[in-house]
Amino acid sequence: MADESMIYAETQFSVGTETVLESRSPVNSFAVVFEDDGSTGYFYGLDVNQEGNPILDALHIYNVDNISDKHLPSEAQIVWSGDGNKSLLLINGYPHAAFNFLNQRGYCRTNFPPPDERWTQHSHEWADEVLALF
Repeated sequence: MADESMIYAETQFSVGTETVLESRSPVNSFAVVFEDDGSTGYFYGLDVNQEGNPILDALHIYNVDNISDKHLPSEAQIVWSGDGNKSLLLINGYPHAAFNFLNQRGYCRTNFPPPDERWTQHSHEWADEVLALF
């Protein structure tokens, strides 16, 4: 990761226990939220200045029932790039999802759900190249 990237939020949690971790960009109106609602994990990209619903896009991280080691404690971290336009979700140090707000693109390992076409024309397909942004 580039030197200017920083962890802006982190928490320990148990997969399947309701958890919300949010972080706002240090330089603009973009924000991200990781949420485990007890059955699924999602990473949301938001523009808090947007009228009405601030959610730009949602990235599926996991289904709780599919996590074999959910009984072990986990750590979620939200990283922002130095320019504040890109965010990365790490769980136990592993990159699961990212938003590049300038390119209006979200990336996740599950490539689900279909993207909100009002915000992006890209799929949610993961690409390791996104890690170079951090």
